[in-house]
Amino acid sequence: MSKSCEICGKTVKIGRQISHSHRVSSRKFKPNLQKVRAIVDGKVKRIWVCTKCLKAGKVLKAVK
Repeated sequence: MSKSCEICGKTVKIGRQISHSHRVSSRKFKPNLQKVRAIVDGKVKRIWVCTKCLKAGKVLKAVK
């Protein structure tokens, strides 16, 4: 299973890489995911979260 953000559901996107000579090949755009200790349903849990959700404050991080 590929990794995805557990808050917003962001996953890998497929695109094309085009060289200077205009040769085309497939590539993947991967989300910037971080493993974070967060409070989910009142319990501390490790989840994969994208940095956009972290900066927006959508995740309540757990204190050690």
